[in-house]
Amino acid sequence: MMDKTISQQIATAFLDVKLDDLPRGVREKCAQSIIDTVGLTIAALETDYGIATRQAFDDDGCATVFGLDRGFSPDSAAIINGTCGHGEDFDNTFEGCPVHTGVVLVPALLAAMERYGFSSDRAAIGLATGIETMCRLGIVANKYVHSAGFHPTGVIGAIAAAVGVSVARKLNYKQIVNAMGVAGSMASGIIEYLADGSSTKRLHPGWAAHCGIRASAMGGAGFSGPISVFEGEHGFFHAFANRTDIDFAPLIEDLGKDWVTCHLAFKPFACGTMTQPYVDCAIELAKKVVDLETIESIECEVGEGTVHRLWAPSETKQSPPTAYAAKFSGPYCVASGLYYRDAGLSEFTDVAVQNPDVLKIARKVTYVIDPLNPYPKNYIGHIRLKLRSGNVLEARSPCLRGGAQAPMSTSEIIDKCKANIEFSGRDISGANVIADFSERLMSGDSSASVSILRRAGT
Repeated sequence: MMDKTISQQIATAFLDVKLDDLPRGVREKCAQSIIDTVGLTIAALETDYGIATRQAFDDDGCATVFGLDRGFSPDSAAIINGTCGHGEDFDNTFEGCPVHTGVVLVPALLAAMERYGFSSDRAAIGLATGIETMCRLGIVANKYVHSAGFHPTGVIGAIAAAVGVSVARKLNYKQIVNAMGVAGSMASGIIEYLADGSSTKRLHPGWAAHCGIRASAMGGAGFSGPISVFEGEHGFFHAFANRTDIDFAPLIEDLGKDWVTCHLAFKPFACGTMTQPYVDCAIELAKKVVDLETIESIECEVGEGTVHRLWAPSETKQSPPTAYAAKFSGPYCVASGLYYRDAGLSEFTDVAVQNPDVLKIARKVTYVIDPLNPYPKNYIGHIRLKLRSGNVLEARSPCLRGGAQAPMSTSEIIDKCKANIEFSGRDISGANVIADFSERLMSGDSSASVSILRRAGT
């Protein structure tokens, strides 16, 4: 029997972390997460869901919504930033489990920083420890949470945000443990959005960020939560994964010493993580096909764990009902790569996804399960394209571009940020403001003021 529960071991590992304890690679990934998240939030402010979220949480306060020159309450700022940042499904992810860490932890830590007034170095430490917790919980969750009908980013994110905010505030051991226990009862997020492409998935990281702030507040105030929140008979994984035989070793081994945050992935395309390698394959094939009308069939070899999200039911996926649903349609994403030779924000507008020429290609896309596909440990792509002439063309992608095996540089992420801000019709120089802020924050510079992000892109 363990001397300490899982939550107690997490609290122990992170209780005394200092800025100098964070490896350079961790600081870099955290800075990149800030740039990516803030840029994506700004890009989505004027979308229908962005406007709706702002209207629903329109209350005044001290905290910043990125790109809006006024103050909101910390809770509302966290919800708006997280919801908008994740809205186009273009934000960072993690290959051990497709959790979106930036859009949970960046909104949570920056809103908490303005609420509690803790220093830049504490914000940096909180961001790193929260991301690390979320990634490691994702590895433990494997495919189980998604298979049980829940969104890992939403349910795992709530607890990770509670850890990050609590560590940043320098809460004591017992308070951090209680915050995690409380967050377990706040966690939520079902994946029924897959049925019709509705907006609830977008809300999950924002809600998780807000839950983390609140759970930390309650734990810090002495409100108790179960210390066995993870492994208990009625605990987190029993509730959200329908399992009690969880191996917690990937979560607790060398926690605070070996940082998996170094392996965060950033997306080159504005769609579901597992479709990204297939888009790369499609773009490669598009260069070899002179006339797309000559394509007879398109077969994708896929991992079994991705089928229910991206490939089935075939009729719906081949003709997605909304632009948002298209982001989780393997057939549409492949068709976008072939027709548009890209899958950025412009390829997921209402007009783009209703293009009859693209949908004609999407209806030719089918899938077969590859029993050797390594998902979720690695995201690969394989497309077999048959032409009317009888010729067969194939393309393979060995990994997620932007992931651990083929990472994006900070300059590439700044360029992505500029493109996203430009798509929203705003001033791309805001990306440089965001990048400067991220560098200052992660170096512990006391001049890093979150409020400067209100004017980024305006």
